[in-house]
Amino acid sequence: MSDNQPRPRAGSQPNFWEKHAVPRIIKFACSQPAVMKDRSEVVPKAKGHVLELGCGGGINLQFYDRTKIDKLTGLDPSAELLDYTRSEAQDRGFDMEILNGIGEAMPFEPDSFDTILTTFTLCSVQDGKQVLNEMRRVLKPGGKILFLEHGRAPDKGPEKWQQRIEPMWKHIAGGCHLHRPVSKLFTAEGFALQEEGGHYAPKTPRWLGWMEFGEARPL
Repeated sequence: MSDNQPRPRAGSQPNFWEKHAVPRIIKFACSQPAVMKDRSEVVPKAKGHVLELGCGGGINLQFYDRTKIDKLTGLDPSAELLDYTRSEAQDRGFDMEILNGIGEAMPFEPDSFDTILTTFTLCSVQDGKQVLNEMRRVLKPGGKILFLEHGRAPDKGPEKWQQRIEPMWKHIAGGCHLHRPVSKLFTAEGFALQEEGGHYAPKTPRWLGWMEFGEARPL
């Protein structure tokens, strides 16, 4: 599941399921207790001018350490999920710039952000390598990426189930990929990982429950 809902293919419009059901499913699934615990440990590490990639739903707003935040900007392609974000920001009195857009073509100048936060978003982007290239472009020198994602399980049994289920799962869950190797994607694109970790979420099927988290910095 993902905080971020992928854009429709060029020339197409979201169908009823994508427009109305998927945002609600995403918001519910990404707010479960085990997920919220992981968020509470990752999000407070953000500081400076922060970009939250896949901010739809506004779920992370409760976890930011506002004493560390100079400015918060959010980017997401789902208009429906951004409505949730605006409502949540207003309810919490959070002054936040909220933009509709995709990670593959971020509408920001180079060297704009001290921190990029991505939670349960990289699973559903269309081009992971391009998104990481854009992250590198908009990060300030010395900037960091904080990530909390679900991805390819390290054990053969759950991984095989991920491969079997993923084709159907993507249609149900807004383009979410179960089998993307998140940490390896970062290292393959020239990022160094710090404080990297992972675990299976409790009370969750292992093919769905592998969580990876850490900090990535461009080399």
